[in-house]
Amino acid sequence: MTDPMPQPPVGQQPPVGQQPSADADSQSDRARQALLAVRSEVGKAVVGQDAAVSGIIICLLSRGHILLEGVPGVAKTLLVRTLAKALAIDTKRVQFTPDLMPGDITGSLIFDAKTSDFAFREGPVFTNLLLADEINRTPPKTQASLLEAMEERQVSVEGRARLLPQPFMVAATQNPVEYDGTYPLPEAQLDRFLLKVVLQVPGRDDELEVVQRHARGFDPRDLDAAGIRAVAGPDDLTAGVEAVKRVGVAPEVAGYIVDIARATRGAPSLSLGVSPRGATALLATARAWAWMNGRAFVTPDDVKALAQATLAHRLTLRPEAELEGVNVASVLASSIGSVPVPR
Repeated sequence: MTDPMPQPPVGQQPPVGQQPSADADSQSDRARQALLAVRSEVGKAVVGQDAAVSGIIICLLSRGHILLEGVPGVAKTLLVRTLAKALAIDTKRVQFTPDLMPGDITGSLIFDAKTSDFAFREGPVFTNLLLADEINRTPPKTQASLLEAMEERQVSVEGRARLLPQPFMVAATQNPVEYDGTYPLPEAQLDRFLLKVVLQVPGRDDELEVVQRHARGFDPRDLDAAGIRAVAGPDDLTAGVEAVKRVGVAPEVAGYIVDIARATRGAPSLSLGVSPRGATALLATARAWAWMNGRAFVTPDDVKALAQATLAHRLTLRPEAELEGVNVASVLASSIGSVPVPR
């Protein structure tokens, strides 16, 4: 996956104060190789979803969250389970249903007869990687119970804030909203997801590989038998997070990100464009992508590569545009195309 190591163009050297030491460089290289090995390890169980694997790693490096959308049966849940095993981090899964309550996720106070007092019982949100399966099958009240955890890395129960483990990430899956029994996520919650990646139905060759693996005895419920092993851990993630912070961003590239965000706000087909938080999210994902590709600086191509996954779910079409068959992806592509690329 890694690109050659080109020399940074003029104006794209890492800013003063972010020059890494030799030891930091060594840690960064080890972390990069470990996280890239995760991609190969996930490939033992999941076929043809490289974009989603990269997206989850980018979110971990950027301390963000990811929304995975796809029809049932395209390996959304298997992908997250496999990646967590390859990363050697704690993971818990919550199946979102219409009767799920907020306390079922965050935890609640339980009366302890032995002490005659109330004790807090942690919910599944107290983990490193929370798989929120089919998040759009539960009502908005329960969906909203994740907002504080996603933004503040804590949950508040009975007036007391409790910190979550680090790292912490929500990997939520959802079926397309045109399917029966779903509750579309509100804009405020969508904006909390750093990336949204759509998992496509695999092409014929990939689907044939899936069927042949099952014919050879692959069991998605037994990842140990599939040979999935831990090739990276929390220390690698920590080193990667620190390395990404040192990735340089030239003023011209920062301006390019801002101009893309502002272009969406002026798009006539949109009632809601990209917010400043969306612009900073694009900066974060482009930085992580640049580092994964072995660069110490962000290029305009990094920005364009991550723009759709980072920004599209933050945009809202006007009703009349929807009636005309306009889609968000095309509007965003047009907005990006209207902004001059820095040289």
